[in-house]
Parts: sequence; structure tokens; C-alpha cells
Amino acid sequence: MMRKKRRSSVGNVPGTTTATKAKKSRSAGLQPKEAASEETSENVFVAFVKQAGVNLKHDGTSHEIAVDQVVFQKRIQQQLQKSPRYPGILKEFITGLEAYVENPDRFRNCLLPCIPQQSEGDMSSVSSFQESLLRMFLGIEMLQTLIINTLLEKLPEFMLDGTVDGGLNIPRMIINQLKWLDRVVDTKELAVKLMELVSVAPVEVQRDIITSLPEILEDSQHNDIAKELNSLLQENTQLTVPILDALSSLNLSSSLLTEVREAVMATLAAVQLEDLPVVVKFILHSVSASDASEVVSNLRKKLELEQCVLPPALQASQSRMKSKSAAGSTSTAASGSSQDSVALILDCIKSAVRFQKTISEAWLKAIESVDEVENHKVLDLLLLFILHCTNANQSRRGAERVLKLKVRSGLIPEALLQKTFRSYSQVMRGYFPSILALAQSLLRSPDPCVVPFGGHMYRHSFSVFDSYCQQEVVGSLVTHVCSGVGGEVDVALELLCSLVMEKPSEMALYAVFVKGILDYMDNLTPQQIRRLFHLLSTLAFGQRQQGSHIQDDMHIVIRKQLSSTVPKYKRIGIIGAVMVVGSMGALRPKGKESQSGSLSQETLRQVTALLELVKSSSESSPEAAALYYDELASLIWSATLDPQVQEMIGTSVLDDFQEDFVVDIGPDITGSFPLPAHVMYNLDEEESQGSIAINLLPLLAKEAQNKGEQQPQTGKQQRRVSTLCLSPFFRLLRLCEEKRHRGDLEEIDALLGCPLILTNMDAVDKVESLSKAERELLCTLLFHTINWFREVVNAFCKQKETEMKMKVMTRLQNITFLQKLLERALAGTPGYVPPVANFDGETTDGMTPGFSAPVNKAKKDGTGKKRKAPGKNAPDGVSQPEEATEAEETQQEQPEKEKEKESRPGVSLTAYRPFFRELDMEVLSVLHCGSLSRSLLDSELHTKVREEVLLGPTELVFLLEDMLNKLEFSLTAAPAKRAPFLKARADKSVGFSHLQQRSTKDIACYCIQLLPALCTHLENCHNHFQTLLSENNGVVDGPSTDVEEYLVMSSGYQLLLQVINTTFSWSGFSHPGQRSLLKKALGVLAGRLKEGGPELTLEQLVKHSFEYVLNFRSTMPSLSTALCLSQLLSTVSEKGGNAGAYREQTASLARRFLSQSWVTASGERERGSKFNEALHTLLSIYMEHVNDVLKAVEEIAGDGITELINASKDESSASWPTLNRQTFLVFYKVLMAELEKAARRIPAGKMNDSSEAQSEKLLTWNLAVRDFHILVNLVKVFDSRPVLNVSLKYGRLFLESFLKLGMPLLDYSFKRHKEDVQSLLKTFQLSTRQLHHMCGHSKMHQDTSLTNHVPAVKKSLELFVYRVKAMLTLNNCQEAFWMGNLKNRNLKGEEILSQRSQGSDDDDEEEEGNQDLPRPQEPSDHEAQESDAEEITEINGKEDCTDDSD
Repeated sequence: MMRKKRRSSVGNVPGTTTATKAKKSRSAGLQPKEAASEETSENVFVAFVKQAGVNLKHDGTSHEIAVDQVVFQKRIQQQLQKSPRYPGILKEFITGLEAYVENPDRFRNCLLPCIPQQSEGDMSSVSSFQESLLRMFLGIEMLQTLIINTLLEKLPEFMLDGTVDGGLNIPRMIINQLKWLDRVVDTKELAVKLMELVSVAPVEVQRDIITSLPEILEDSQHNDIAKELNSLLQENTQLTVPILDALSSLNLSSSLLTEVREAVMATLAAVQLEDLPVVVKFILHSVSASDASEVVSNLRKKLELEQCVLPPALQASQSRMKSKSAAGSTSTAASGSSQDSVALILDCIKSAVRFQKTISEAWLKAIESVDEVENHKVLDLLLLFILHCTNANQSRRGAERVLKLKVRSGLIPEALLQKTFRSYSQVMRGYFPSILALAQSLLRSPDPCVVPFGGHMYRHSFSVFDSYCQQEVVGSLVTHVCSGVGGEVDVALELLCSLVMEKPSEMALYAVFVKGILDYMDNLTPQQIRRLFHLLSTLAFGQRQQGSHIQDDMHIVIRKQLSSTVPKYKRIGIIGAVMVVGSMGALRPKGKESQSGSLSQETLRQVTALLELVKSSSESSPEAAALYYDELASLIWSATLDPQVQEMIGTSVLDDFQEDFVVDIGPDITGSFPLPAHVMYNLDEEESQGSIAINLLPLLAKEAQNKGEQQPQTGKQQRRVSTLCLSPFFRLLRLCEEKRHRGDLEEIDALLGCPLILTNMDAVDKVESLSKAERELLCTLLFHTINWFREVVNAFCKQKETEMKMKVMTRLQNITFLQKLLERALAGTPGYVPPVANFDGETTDGMTPGFSAPVNKAKKDGTGKKRKAPGKNAPDGVSQPEEATEAEETQQEQPEKEKEKESRPGVSLTAYRPFFRELDMEVLSVLHCGSLSRSLLDSELHTKVREEVLLGPTELVFLLEDMLNKLEFSLTAAPAKRAPFLKARADKSVGFSHLQQRSTKDIACYCIQLLPALCTHLENCHNHFQTLLSENNGVVDGPSTDVEEYLVMSSGYQLLLQVINTTFSWSGFSHPGQRSLLKKALGVLAGRLKEGGPELTLEQLVKHSFEYVLNFRSTMPSLSTALCLSQLLSTVSEKGGNAGAYREQTASLARRFLSQSWVTASGERERGSKFNEALHTLLSIYMEHVNDVLKAVEEIAGDGITELINASKDESSASWPTLNRQTFLVFYKVLMAELEKAARRIPAGKMNDSSEAQSEKLLTWNLAVRDFHILVNLVKVFDSRPVLNVSLKYGRLFLESFLKLGMPLLDYSFKRHKEDVQSLLKTFQLSTRQLHHMCGHSKMHQDTSLTNHVPAVKKSLELFVYRVKAMLTLNNCQEAFWMGNLKNRNLKGEEILSQRSQGSDDDDEEEEGNQDLPRPQEPSDHEAQESDAEEITEINGKEDCTDDSD
């Protein structure tokens, strides 16, 4: 069979050869010999192929194969090997092949797969897929190298052809032949040739070759080829993508991979934008756990997304050009594609983060490590969104934490967020759920520094995203508002308002969502309800009225609330109606609604009707009417109303006020009143005839008379005038006049100097003899008068004429005088509830007379039990004691009954602050006036100089107290306002309604404007006390000291320091945007000392300011003032970048104050709870700023307290005069607390510490333990309960710190420093024994406050015993440790017999060879034998347990 087949094959050869020969001789003019040899070779090739089973076709169809390709390859190999001309036949065969494929068509045929030759009988002889002819030759090892050479030589012929007909790319087909060969004979040679080819080939072919390399070469060549590709990458950035694709698939060593990655990283800046995703993917996917941090950090630095996207301004301009020109559309498309590339880059990072734990950690670490604002990039924010979105490896929490940290420290500013949103809106859209979740989290944060950033995220999301996102943003903000959490509600409402202002048409679509908040108004404060109605009415009734579909709903809600009989809901109705009036009656720009720009008649009619409705609804309740006047006044102050509306309100207000409250003064006052009527406080004496007065007493008397008749006379009740409305109505009148006449109050200036119909104030002196009703009427009269004067001062404080200023100053004096009278009147009227003065309080029962009850609860001791302890209500009213001068409170701790007999009883008006009308910020401008000093007064205390308006010390204190209240509420109370549980804060905002309508920045700016005036007053106080000291030879209690004046001046001095400190403590100064404001403020202080100017750096300004404030140290009248000075210095020093530079000065100043003997003007030593509080804070400041805390503790405890023990009962320590038996507890508490803090700061011992480091830490612990021993042993001398309490509390904490940080040190340093460790433990053991005695004492006395500490202390003592045992075991000295039962002893060391068997556990541990310590333990050991067997078992059990665990 075989022979027959071979014969037929051979028979076929000659014909073919002849044809080919004829063709060859025609086509190529070769020499006859050469031609003959080629012909022979080709004959050999064709014959061998045919014999092996492939039928070569020349008509353009594929070659046919009759046998399986493995059989074919075997046959060819056998033919070649059996040929007598072997191995020369190989060359002939290849020459024949070359000759055969000279024709491009034939060559292409050889590259295409062969097709099986189907015989009729056998359908399955050959598999359906066969390789190409050349591919089959490559599988024959003896031919492989020769065939490869042939193919690679042929490839350049087709390089420039590209894709020929039929869509075939010949170069790619050639390269494909070389892929996935079962074996490459000479892989090194092949690699060299391929790289040579790459160096000359065009880009397309280069790409094909490079991407195929991993599939062509064997693993052994991967490292070599990677090096070549790496160098090629440096030269040709066009090949970045194919090279990186190839490198990703190569099997490289880690060192080479690192080298390649570094090279790729180096070229990152030059890479084309569209290639960047591939580069980033390669870098991140080639990262190992060990180098993830470094790689990611470098990638973050090199990846500049900002350069990938056009700036928003260009994008915008190009999008505008889009319709006009083709260029615009092209560039816009370019900007879109650039965003696509950024999206792809982020997707690469996202997949790396998701699948590699180390990469998500590395990104977080890289972002967290950036510590300069300018070093943060857009990429950081995008990465945080990615980490939050993927939540790989719990990265969501990490991303949130890092974002909050960065925002809090100001490192990621709002500008960066804005840039990210504007330039990458398409990219950001994919991360919207994460952006929304982060914004929610930031807005809910109790930290006020991060809340605004959450707001910016909401605002930008609304601005740049689609309508779905906008709806989600509004929905989320509405949820925040409905949460009822104060700070969250404020910010969310503010954001909704700003969105309504900026994008009214978009917000109108979501008006229905916002309207839903109306169902949740129960949780909102009046200020928040105001904001809500403002934004809803702007949407519904604003200029464009885009949200007009909710108008009817608004009207329904307001009418429903107004008609309610529940004061709370009526209040909401009044606020809502006034806000709607503000939006409907707002001044329209010209040409919006009508040609003139004024309101249409219909709108004007609606406004008038709404105002009439509110007026008629509120007339039945004086509180409702007063609230209506206040709300309308606030609207007129804050909004710009249409002149017609303005005129209508102004005219009716002026007429009504005159009719209700102003009367002409006749020679006599007709009518009978409970108290005799007098015309008082007239400043216009020369116009006394025919002048006017405020009809206060007659109206009050009429009100009291009508109280009984109120129920039946419902009809007449409607037009009843109430004195409650006097101040609110006047405020409304004044603001109307200001608006109508542009600040000129000439129409109503008579009200500044006009008198009031009151009673003779001598009645206050005989308040005890009056009936209860008369006393209450007198107090009410005083409250109304003071509130009238406060509103008058609010009105006229901005007037420039000297005469007006003088009258304002007189009214301030009237207020301070009346407040003193009121204090005395209140002391004689226990249980009195004052009239309401602020009508938008947050309490549930709103505006009824019971409204004040919650305020009373807060200060019950003040109003309900005033006779018992009137002075103690001050701290409940405000956080710092103000109204009653602090010096007086701290220095005069006499029994309260005696105080009532004096001219100034101890009722503090601080608790009554909610019952006084709020002073406007503008009133503080009075502080610009000079101070009235004694040198300007004549013998009758009248000032000689009338030309200049001067501020008296009492008035100064009054204004400063008010200013401090305002600043503490607005500047320092910001964090508290964000706190989640706000019920306790509810009443604190009463009396700050007008202040709440200003931003904290405005308030801070106003304070900075007042700083020069405050500094002048500060210097005047300093000069006053300096003069006093020089007159009295350096003592404050000399014969020429006026005690009353001394108290007022020292109170003013202290308030000035507090006000300046509160201003500088404003958290807003830490915001980078407020840096210029801070420099301005510091410049004021620095400028008082040294003429500088804006050219000074912040550090220089801090230095000069610090020096300026330090100059006041010599004239401190009391310890509390000295404390305020120290706090101010501390605050100022923190504003620079180098607070440490001022530590020593602050510490030495605090030391100086602590070493000073403080006496009052009357010569007594300062004492009392306020003094102790100030001393506690001042001592803490000293300990915080001193260089060596342990040394300072030893100095006070060792020297100061020893001196005190040796001194007589009432004497102080010589070196620390503030340390006496009354203040010992204060010192003891601070020393214990600071010692425990210092112990926590000692670094823990580590195994790899050097001997010197161990020695140093041991020395520190030795000092700490010695200090602790001194302090604990003081309990033997000062054994009062509070001292024991402090000792047990901080003793346990110190012991825990020692166990956590000190014992590891002893573990490692025991062998090197045996003596030091032994001495330290011996000292510490004495202290722990004393603690044990204290526990016994506490149990014996069964004092709950002490026994609460005992279990925890005992546990720590027991832990200490076992921990020492573990340490000795670790160092192979366990035999040096033994344990017995300590006897229970009291503080004096006497055994407590009744509890003999209850003591368990103190500690004995020593090394062998130590002869001293076991001696005291012998009784202990002896007792162990005597005590119950159960006790011994317990201890042994514990010991065994410890051994097991250790």
C-alpha cells in the first residue's frame, strides 16, 4: 500500500517540476546552473510535502491536508532524516520553501490554515481544524530555526503594506505562526531577532510583536526581554501600552519587577492621557504587600489629574461655542473624552483597591500622611470617595475618618472640593451614593469644624448633578431638618435657603419635599421656624414664584396655626405669616411685575389682609401681640420691603404707639394706684410743661385690676393695652422710623429723654412693709422700666450728636441704678415671677404667663427659694459668673441674712437675664467712649467736663457683662450647639434672638473693631490699680481704698480680659480663610506696644501681643483676674506656630501668681469656692506649662506642703502663699491628676531599648513613684473624706499606668539594673500598702463615696502582686517572691480587728539576698498561718491561676 502510494506521488512530481521550471526561467533571469539548483530544491520541497499528505493549491484556495497534522510532521521528519543527502537536504528543503513562497499569494496560502481533504468514503479521517503549512513545519524541531529565519526575513517585505485585500494583515499572521509553539529550539536567538525586528519595524508592527512576546518566548527569556522592553519604554512612549501589556504577562523576578515599575513611574508624566489607565493598572497590579505603601505614595505624587482635564472656565466657554462653531464641539468632545480617561484610571484604582487589601490601606496612609494644604490634590478626594464606595477591607470607615481629620485640620479646603466637582462632574456622578453618605455623616458630626464641609458637598452635588441627584440631596436635607437635632437642623435649613436663593427654578421642582417639613415643626426652635418659613415663602411668593403650587398650602397652614388657642402653635402662625409678608411685600427690581417696579394692587391687598389677620388673631393675648411686634421689627430690620408696604406699616405703628403708651403730662396725675404715682427720669427738664411721658404705672395698675374680670369681658378684651407690648412696640416703631428716614430718628427723639409715670423709688427701701401684691407690682414696674431703657439705648446708641450721646449714657446709668434697686426688691419678694420680655422662647407652653416656669426651674434657687440662698443661682443662668461682681462673691462669704441687711443684697440678676430685653450689638459701640475716672469728678461727684461723653466704671461693667454673654453664646457655644442632646440648651438661647440672625464671623469682626477701645479700658484699669498701689505703698487694702470702687474696677478688669480671651478663643480663627482676620486682631494688641503694621508675620504679631498682655501682670487685683490674664496669654501663644516658645513665660507667670498672697480691698485673705475654682485652674495651667511636671510635683508636695504641716492653723506655706489648709484639697487634687497624666506620658519600655534609654526611663519612673509615695502618705495628716476620695481615684489610675507602661520596662531592665528596679518596687510597695489601709478605712466607716472606689483599687493592687511575680519568673527569680496576708489597718496603722479575716492581698516581692524587706513581712506570713484555711486556699488558688496564665 505504502509503496504504491509513494510511486504515484513520485510519478506526479516531474510534471509539476516542469511547469515550475518554465515559470522560474521566465520570471527570473538566473544563470542556468543556479536555476537548475533552485528548481531541484523546489522539487524536493514540493515532493516532500506531497508525499507527507498535503496537496498544494495554486488557484487561491487553501492547501488540503489528507492526514492528521501530527502524522504530516512525522512524515516530513522521517523523509528528511532518511534522505541520503541528510543533513544537506535540510538546506535544500528550506531553499525550496523559500523559492515556493517567493510568490506573495503562495506565501499567504502557506500562512492560512489548511483544510481537511474529504474523501467520499471517510468523513472523519482528519480533524476539522488544521494549522497552516508553515505552522506545521515550525513544529518539526530540525526545521524550526530555519523556518523562523525564513519567516522573519520575509516579514520586512510586508511591513508597509498594512492590511491587504481580504482584510489579512501579513505581518500579524507571520507573528501569529510563532505563538504557543510546543517547544522553541533556540529561544534566546528568537528573542534577539524579534527585538532587532522591533527596532526597525513601523509602530503597528512593533505593537504586534511586543504584545505577542509573552506568547512566543519561554519563561527562561522573560527577564532578559523585560530588561530590553524596559529600556525601549524609556525611548518610545508610543509603545507604552503594548510594552506594559507584555510586561504584565511576563513572569518576572521581584527585583526586576520593582525596577521596571520604577522606570514606568518615572515616565508617568510623559504618558499620553489615553494610555494612563493602562500604566496605572500595571503599577498597581505589580505591587507586593511589602512595597504597597511606597508605590502608592509615589503614584499619588506623580498622577496629576488636574492636567488631564480642561479648566472649568475653558470647558464652559467651549460648551458655549458648541452651537456656533465646529471647533467648540471638537474641544467639548475632547474634554468629555478626558473625563472618560479619568474615569478609566479611577476604575483601575477601584479594582486594585477592591481586590488587594494592602492597596486600600496604602491609599489611606498616603492621603493621611500629607500635611500641607497645597500638597493635597483632586485625586485625594476622588480616592476617598472610591474607598468609601468599595468598602474593601472596611475602608469605608477609614475614608470617613481621614476625610473628617483632613477637613478639621483645614488640609482639604472647600476650594479643592469645588474644583473636584466642577472639573470631574461626570466622574463624580458614579460615586454619588458615597458623596451623599459622607455629606450626611459630616453634617451630623458633633465637631463644628467639619459640618460646613458636609454642607458644601450637598451644595455642589445639587449644582452639578442631574435631577435624580438633586432630588436625593433635597430629600436628605429635609431628613436632617426633621431630625430635630439643633446644629444639624440649622445647617440643613441654611443650605436649603442658599439653594433657593442660588437656584430657585430647580428648587421649585422639589418644593413639595420641603413643604413636608411643616409636619415636623414641633421639634424646631423659633429661629429654625423662621428660616423654614423664609425659604418656603421665598419659593412660593418670591419674585418669580416658581413654587406657586404650594401657595395655597402655605395659607392654609398659617391660618390654621393663627386660629389655634395653643400659644405654641399661634407663635408658629405669627412667625410664618410675617415671613410670608416679607416675601410677598419684598421690593421688586424694576420691570419684574409692573413697569414701575412697585407691587401690584392685588399683592398689596393680600399683604394688608394678612397683616390684619395676624393683628386680630394676636390681640387677645399680650404675649402673642408682643411676639408679632418683635417679628415684624426683625423683618423690617433684615429685609427690604416695598415702599408702599413700609409706609403702611410705619404709619399705623406710629399712631397706635402714641395712642396706647404716650400721655401728656399735666400738673397732677389723676387716678388711684396701688403705689403713689410720680413722673421720673425726665432728661428734658426745660420742656417739662406740656411734655409727654410713658404711661407705665397706670397701665400696670389697670392690668392688675382687670385680671379678675378677664373671663366675662371677652368682647372688650380685644383692644386692651398691655405693658408687655411696650418695649416690642417701641422697637418696631424705632426700626420703621429708621427705614423710612434712613437712620434719622428725629420724629421720635423725644422718647429718649421723656419721663415715665412710675412710683417713688424710695419704696424699695421699705419693701418689707409692702403687701405681696404691692411688692410684685414694684418688681414688675422695675422690670418694665429697665426694659424700656434698654430698648431706648438700642434705638439711640448710633446717634452722633453729643447731646444724644450724653442722654444714652444717662440711660445706661439709669439702668445700672435700677438694677441695684431691683436686686433689693427681688430679695424682698420671694417666689416672684417676672413679666416675659423675650417672646420667642422655645418652651412648650409658649406665651402664657406660665412661660417663665421652665426658666425658673433652671434657677429655682434664685426665684423660689431666694431667701434661703440667693447668691447660688448665678451659675445656672450663664456659664461664667457675671452680674453680681465676682470679686464681691468670692470675697464676702458672710451668712445670707446679714447680706440682706446691707445696701446690696445677694440676689444675682444673672438668673433673670431671660426677663430683660436683648441689647443690640450696636450698643457696644458705647465702649468707644473714654472712661470716667476720679480725677474728672468734683467733690459732689459731678463731672466737670461736659463736652466729652465718658463711660463710668459701673456702666462699663454692665456693657462688658452683656458683651461676654453674647460672645459666650455665639463664639464659644458653637460646639455645644451641635451636641445631639439639646434639651438642656433650650433656654440658653432666650434673649439672643437678634444675635442669632448674625453670623459668627460678623460678630467676631465686630469684636475686633472694638478691640482698640477694649485695650484702652484695659490700660485705664491697669493705671487705676497702679496708682492705687503707689498711693498705698504697694498694698491694696490701704486707708485710701474705696472698697465699692475697688470691687467695680476689679470686676471690669476681669471682664475685659475675659472678653478679649473669648474673642481670641473663637474656633473660626483656626480656619485658613480667617487668617487675615486673626492677623488684624493680633495687630491691634501688637500695635499698642510697637508700631508695626500688616508687614509683620503672624509669629511676630503673636510675640508682640504676648508681650503686651504680659505687661498687665503687676496690677492684678484678685486671683480670678490673674487667672483670666494667664488664660489670655495661653490663648494668644497658641495662635502662632510655635506655642512651645511661650511655655516657660506662661509657667513662670502662673508660678508668680501662685506664690502671691491675695487679699481683698478690706484686708481679708481671698477665700471661698470661686477662689478655689480659680486656684484649681491656675495651678493646672502652671503644671501644663512647666518643663518638668515630676519635679514641680515634688517641689510643691515635698517643700510647700511640708511647710504647711509645720505652720500654725491659719498660716499658709511660706514658698506657696496660696497653699493653706482651706486650699490644700485644690492643690492635692491637681497634683494627683497631673502626676497620673505625667505617668501616662512616660514611654513604655521596649525589649530593644538601649541600656541608656532603659536607665533614663527607670529614673523617670523612680521620680514618679517617689512623688506618688509622698502624696499618698499625706493622707495620714490630711485625712478628710474629699482627700481620701482623690487619693483612691487617682491612686488606682496611677497604679494602672504603672502596670501598663512601667512593668514592661522592669521586665526588660531587671537584669541590667537590678538595684534600681529593687529600690523602685520597695518605694512603690509602701504606697500600695497605704492604699490598702485606705480601703480598710473606707470599709470601716462605710462611706459610700469612698467604698465605691474600693473594688477597683483592690483589683489593681492584686494585679500588681501577680504582675511582679510574672516579672520575677520571666527573669528566673521566682524563688525571691513570696506572698502572705496583709492585716487590715486604718490610716493610723492600727489593726481593724472586726474585719480581721476580710483582708486579702497586698504584696511582697524581693530578690534573694535582700535582707531588709522580708523583715516587715514576717507578721504577714505569720498571719497567713493564723487566718482561716479558706482564705489561704483562695490566695493559693489565685497564685496557681496566675502561674498558669503567666
